[in-house]
Formats: sequence, C-alpha cells, structure tokens
Amino acid sequence: MKYLVVFMIFCFSLFLEGQTPVLEDYNQVWTSQSENASESMPLGGGDIGLNVWVENGNLYFYVSRSGTFDEHNTLLKLGRVKVALSPNPFQDNNRFHQELKLKDGYILITQNNTEIKLWVDVYSPVIHLDLKSKSPITMKASYESWRYKNREVKGKANNANSYKWAPQGEILTFKDSIDFENNGVKFYHQNRDQTVFDVAVKQQKMESVKGQMMNPIKHLTFGGIMLGKGMKPSGMYSGMYQDTDFKGFSLESVKPAKKHQLKLYLHTDQNENINIWNDGLQNLVSSYKLKEKKAKKETFTWWNQFWDRSFIYTQNNDGSIKDSVYQIGQNYQLFRYMLGCNAYGKYPTKFNGGLFTVDPVYTNSDLNFTPDFRNWGGGTMTQQNQRLVYFPMLKSGDFDMMKSQLDYYLSLQKNAELRSKVYWNHKGASFTEQLENFGLPNPAEYDWKRPEDYDPGMQHNAWLEYQWDTVFEFCKMMLEQKEYANLNIEKYNPFIISCLRFFDEHYQYLAKKRGRKTLDANGHLVLYPGSAVETYKMAYNANSTISALKVISEKLLNVSSKELSIEDINYVKAFQTRIPPLNFREIDHHKVLAPAKSWERINNTEAAQLYPVFPWKLYGVGKPDLDVAHNTYFLDEDVLKFRSHVGWKQDNIFAAHLGLTNEAAKYTLLKMTNSGRRFPSFCGPGFDWVPDHNWGGSGMIGMQDMLLQEVNGKILLFPAWPKEWNVHFKLHASQNTVVEVMLKNGKVDIIEVVPEERRKDIQNLLLFTLDEKINLN
Repeated sequence: MKYLVVFMIFCFSLFLEGQTPVLEDYNQVWTSQSENASESMPLGGGDIGLNVWVENGNLYFYVSRSGTFDEHNTLLKLGRVKVALSPNPFQDNNRFHQELKLKDGYILITQNNTEIKLWVDVYSPVIHLDLKSKSPITMKASYESWRYKNREVKGKANNANSYKWAPQGEILTFKDSIDFENNGVKFYHQNRDQTVFDVAVKQQKMESVKGQMMNPIKHLTFGGIMLGKGMKPSGMYSGMYQDTDFKGFSLESVKPAKKHQLKLYLHTDQNENINIWNDGLQNLVSSYKLKEKKAKKETFTWWNQFWDRSFIYTQNNDGSIKDSVYQIGQNYQLFRYMLGCNAYGKYPTKFNGGLFTVDPVYTNSDLNFTPDFRNWGGGTMTQQNQRLVYFPMLKSGDFDMMKSQLDYYLSLQKNAELRSKVYWNHKGASFTEQLENFGLPNPAEYDWKRPEDYDPGMQHNAWLEYQWDTVFEFCKMMLEQKEYANLNIEKYNPFIISCLRFFDEHYQYLAKKRGRKTLDANGHLVLYPGSAVETYKMAYNANSTISALKVISEKLLNVSSKELSIEDINYVKAFQTRIPPLNFREIDHHKVLAPAKSWERINNTEAAQLYPVFPWKLYGVGKPDLDVAHNTYFLDEDVLKFRSHVGWKQDNIFAAHLGLTNEAAKYTLLKMTNSGRRFPSFCGPGFDWVPDHNWGGSGMIGMQDMLLQEVNGKILLFPAWPKEWNVHFKLHASQNTVVEVMLKNGKVDIIEVVPEERRKDIQNLLLFTLDEKINLN
C-alpha cells in the first residue's frame, strides 16, 4: 500500500508539471507580512490604484488616481491609509495570508479568524474595505498625509514635476486641506491660478494665443472623504514613515463589532469655486447608496470579463527558476492586470510607475523624497515610452482601455496646431516627444538658456530636436481600432490628417527657407533636419519617419475613406506622392535597412533602422525582403551594440516579427522574468522608474507577436514561439476575430475561432524553418 501511494503521488506530480496554468495559478499569495511599502501588492479599478501591504501588524495602502496633477504637474498621491485592529489578529506571521484574487480583482487578507477584503469599484471612484471577524474587534482607520504643510521641492526632487533640473525660483508643493467632517476625514488639493502652464506659455512665446489654449491644471481640485460605518473621529497624531513626516487623522469604531466597513470616495473637478467640488463629492456619497448593493457584483463581473477576453498562460514548470517559461506567462497576466486598473482614467497610464509608485528610497537610496516622487515627471508624457504601454491592448482586445491615451491626444490637437500657426504660420499639429499634458514641450527640455535668435518652435535639446513623428504610432492605434474591432473612429480622422499636414507643410517651409524649391528633384519632401527616433540626430530622410508617413497615409485611406471628404482624400493621395522612399546600405555585401539617408551624430541607443519592422510592420514574416531585415538585425553594428531587454528596449519584438524564434525566446525570458521585488512584475527602474510600465508593455507585445501575427489576410500562428513551450492563449486579430489556441507537447489544438469562417485563414508556422518563413510571401 505504501509503494502504491508513492507511485500515485509520483504520477500526480508528473500530471501537474505537464499542465498549463489557469488564471488562479497566477494569484499572488504571501504568507508573511511585508517589511515596508516596497513589498506592496497592487490593487485598482476604474482609474484608481492602491499599493497594499501589512507591516508590523497594521494594514496600509497608498491611494493614487489618474489625473491628480498639482500646479507643477507632479502626479500627487491622494494619501496613505493605515488600519489598526484591537485585539490585533495580525500581531505575528502565524497563518498570515494575503492574496491578490485576479479573477475578481480584489485582495484578501486573513489571519486568526479575521478577514479583510479590499476592492475598488470599476464604475465609481470608491474604495472599499470590508472586514469580518468571528470575535468583536475595534477598528481604527487613519488617513495619513505628508502634505499637511507646504513642502519645498529642491534638487532632484523636481524630477517629479515639469521643471526637472531647471526649476524657476522656489518650488513649493502646496499643502492640502484636511479636516474631520460628517464623522469622516475630508481631504483635497486645489491648484492655484498660476501653474507651470503659465510659465511654459511665456517661456515658449505663445502668449498671443494663450486665451485660446486648453489649460488642464488651473484650479484642478482632487481629493475625497474617508467614511466608516459606525465610526467617528478620534484625534490626530504625527509620525515619520521612511524619510517623510506626516500627520494622521483617525476614525475609530464606536464599539467592537464582528463586521466593519470603510470607504474612500474620491472626486476630481476643475473649477475655481471649491463649493462646486464639495457638492460633487457629496453627490457622489449620497448617490452611491442607491447602487452600493450591486457595485461589488458589477465590479467582479467586469474583471471576470476582462480576463475572459484575452490571456496567455504558459507551461507550469518550476516557476521559481529565473527566466522560466512559467514566469513569462505569470508576468504577462500581472502586467495586464496593472493596466486594467486604469481602464477608465481621463489620462493615460504613465509609463514611469503608473498608479503604483512608492517611496523613492526603495528604488534609489539617495532619493529621500516624499511618496509623490517619480522620475521623468507626472504630467509629462514621453511618447516613445507611452506607446509601448498601449500597443498590447489591440491584441488583448482591451479597446475600451485605449480611449484615455487616444482621446488625450485629441484634447491637445488645438494647442499643437496653435504652435504651428504662431511659430511658422502654417497648418498641422506639431507634437514634440517630451509632451506636457497641455500640449507644449516640457520646459526643461525646451531649455531656458537658448540663443536669442533660436527658432522658438524648436526644443533646444540634443536628444529631442526635430523628433516629431512619435505621434503617428498613436495615429496607428486609432486606425487599428477599426481594423480590429470595427469601432467608429471618425473623430480621429481630422487629427490624423492634421499630423500628416504638419510634416508636409513644415518640411516644405524649411526647404523654402534654404532655397527656391520646396521638394527634391523627384518631387519628394526633404525631411531635413530630422531625427531617426531619439538616436540618429540631424538626420536626412529618417526611415522611421518615412515608414510612419507611408503606413499612416495608406491606412487612413483604407480604413476611413468612406468618412473622409473628397478634398481630404485628394489631399492625402497627393501627399503620398511626396513621401520619399526608404533608405538602404550594404554591410559585408549584404543589403540592410539604414537609419536614414544620412545623419550627423548618435545620441541614444534605439535601433531606429528596425522601426520599419516594428512598429511599422513593412518587414516581417510573410512579407517581401525579409532577408534584408534579418541582415539588419544580425549585421548592423549599432543594432548589435544597442541590443538589450531592459526597459523600453524592443529587441524581443523585432525578433518576433522577423520569425527569429531563438532570439525572441531569449529576450522574452530576460524581459519577462520576475523583477526581484516581492510583487514579481514591479520591474525597473530600467531607464525610467518602478514599476516600469513600458518594460512590461514591450514584453507583452513581444509575447503576443511570437504567438500571432497577420499578413495579407492570413493569421499566422506561432511565427516565433518555441514548439517545446506549452501555452494556452486567446488573442484578438483584425476583422473582429478572436483566436483561442492550445499548444501542448508539440501538438496544436485550435480551440475556437470567432467568427468561425476565419478558421480558413489560419496558418500554423510552428514547424516552419527560418528559410520557409523568409519564402512564405
């Protein structure tokens, strides 16, 4: 009997190892409390993010919300909450359990017959803490704020705002208003009249049109109220958490009870009259009572549907081994979860930490600043980074989550067009790379120490000068929403045309300043000076720009011709004749893609010569001249020198698009391995901050493209996925198509294709050789 039991256990262990995980396998379970905030667990919904942890027997969580920008464009947290229980069930680690329940989107904490559920309403800005215990206990909930006083921002601390390394005079983070009200703690921050918007407008000589410009931060007011059922105010206290002093405002239960509830209602408005913000907050509190009973069910249902519409589950090997196949599947799910926490924010998920930053000392011990700190600014959107956060949402079918990023651009269109009019007296929207949330360049990057005769429309910056084309990657997302899901994108068409028109008119304007003719001998635009991404500077006809102009103008006509006027169609067709051809060169007698026709210097480490591969997809599996792109990937000395998995590096994506299975696998394992922090997908800082969302986003894109690509109406399965990596995935493709596939022990099972008629378009490349992929077209 003993040997039979041993044999059965052995067989069962083999069975488990061969299984592909399901979502619940990726739940994060902690059986000990955390040392500090760096060992926190993310939680969120709608546009709210929390960092949750239990430390020394007390529950803590930071509260963040999309769009809470102060006068200097720092993305401020809304505070920290501390929950203390008496008698304390969390006084030790005996049977402690904290779990992120991915399927329903909540955190469960249990110990000693006490259970806490933390969840965030997806549809209303309300945070819930529900506690139940077998014995009556007292709960004290404290709202802790380090902004109880004005705080001077000095030195590198300004990297969290739009002044960065060049603050103009004294910079203060102004104190919040915090007080007890209606048996709760009310807190808010209201921006003053004068903000960094006014500073930037004056610096950049845009005052003549200031009254026409959108200003998103003047009088912006954000905050909320913390209320507890059966709780009342119980005083204030002072303290220090890590490097930051704070004040706490406590609520305490009137009497011990077996059940307790705590809610934080959050409200944001832009109005000079604080009474209007107050009324909005009170309306939220009172109206929420009508929907509260069904709120939890609706939120859990949203998360259930979120997980059902897309996933990538990878084989259940030893997940503790660094760079394991299990970990890439786990972290794909966790990264997507973090993106889902800002599904409905007014503002995009920030690449440099999203809603989940903590005290900066845990990222860099020299940065002993407040928890509001993040590197690379709060209201500054670095577009080369932001694009990687949002591209994976196409194949994951998260189209509703793309709105905040794409509509953000729409809100800036007028300001960007005013730049072109004021500076150069031509049409078109001029978008820079380091872009403030009011559409002007970042003041520090624009540069305060400029030559007097320098073009006021230009950034005086070696990295960013003449880099205007990143906006086209967001134009691509706008258009692909219709290709994928047949969404109505009519509102984006004028925006896209305005972006194309800027390049058309501006480069003719520059050419006319140099000489008599506005086009070259072949009737093409002379894209000089330009920039091949942020790397090849003072470029002449950069391939990254040419690819963008070709792809966007073609997609616009293919996707939106029925919605465009005859005038617009004729303009775009004429513009296409003015786009110059791509540039090539030879290395070791092999034809390769060049970064540009020529350039003057190299300023960064982005492989611009492979941008025709991604994001522009002019080269790839099933497309002509794949060998040219392969030569570029393997022979170009800069490409080889720049190669990495860190941060926004996209070598894993290039390799996937080129059908290079071993290369794609190598860099995916490196990029998507556990971060080394307690929450495994809190990666970074890389080039940016923790958690690095463009690191995670680029990893997601690479995995998706290893599993599924499209070309010429065909859906290509496993174009760069190792056949020995078991996987179960569900991804979206064009024409409202959803494909669910299982690969197990080398056998492919196409579980479902919706609509079914697209099954005939599927081509399995799992066993194709590299030569067969090259000749596939």
